[in-house]
Amino acid sequence: MTGAARSLAVVLCCFAWPVYALDLSLPTNAQETAARDSALDQQPLPIAPYADGVLPVRTLEGPVTRRAYRIPSSRLTPLQILAPLRDQLKAAGYTVLLDCNQDACGGFDFRFAIDVLPAPNMYVNIRAYHFLSAELPGTDVALTLLASAGAGAGYLQVIQIGGERAEHIAIAEPDVTAPVAPVVAPDDIVAELLEQGHVVLSTLEFAVGTTTLDGGENAELAAIATFMEARPALQIAVVGHTDTLGGLETNIAVSRDRAQAVRTALIDEYGVAPERVEADGMGYLAPIASNLTDAGREANRRVEVIIVGDDG
Repeated sequence: MTGAARSLAVVLCCFAWPVYALDLSLPTNAQETAARDSALDQQPLPIAPYADGVLPVRTLEGPVTRRAYRIPSSRLTPLQILAPLRDQLKAAGYTVLLDCNQDACGGFDFRFAIDVLPAPNMYVNIRAYHFLSAELPGTDVALTLLASAGAGAGYLQVIQIGGERAEHIAIAEPDVTAPVAPVVAPDDIVAELLEQGHVVLSTLEFAVGTTTLDGGENAELAAIATFMEARPALQIAVVGHTDTLGGLETNIAVSRDRAQAVRTALIDEYGVAPERVEADGMGYLAPIASNLTDAGREANRRVEVIIVGDDG
């Protein structure tokens, strides 16, 4: 993270001394996407990786503030997002309790055992994330940081625990003269599509309870359209999937309609020829995880792109 940065002020204001204040720096183009605060809550603080079916935690009690941020740039890695913040925490006197990437933390199991704000506001790539927990010695103040990299953007979640009263986590106004990193079409989704023959679209946003795809630019769809333009003989299918909540016929209809919405976006917004894109839905007939858990159901609710053929 080079160049000008914007300030993320993490402020714990108490009715009695001491007052704990920490200024963290984020890139100027960081965008707050979600906030959830609790005046009094119990919050698990991970202190070791997930192992043998258990995530070791210390449960803290007090005010909790949760914030998620999106950083438009396909060039950031999770460690590039998190490392400068880790240095600032150490400089402020925090003790790091757990510092690990997706492999060392425990992969899928760790991600779904920790507190994460819901997608798409906080996106976690199971294959590319970094987690850190830290505490301020001699106080009841602790922080967790979760950084991830997805299609065309980096993501950061900050959870602050403790202090008598957590007022806010705020970002100062950006320096308008500072350069903003452009959104670059993510090469990784194309690479996976070529390598595996299929890829899950992880950043799609559907209006809650509907099959309507939210408007706006989507880096994953843009990357696929650009790839198809370079490979004019490529044929793909868009396939929707659901969890098992609800009947099979209803889920097949929902999954088919969501796949069709993605197909329509590729055609109308990204210029892909209609005859090159199929769309269908499988309902809950092709799960990739157990539907007996919230984590599994979330993973099963997805839209995939599949290579059907490439005569070229």
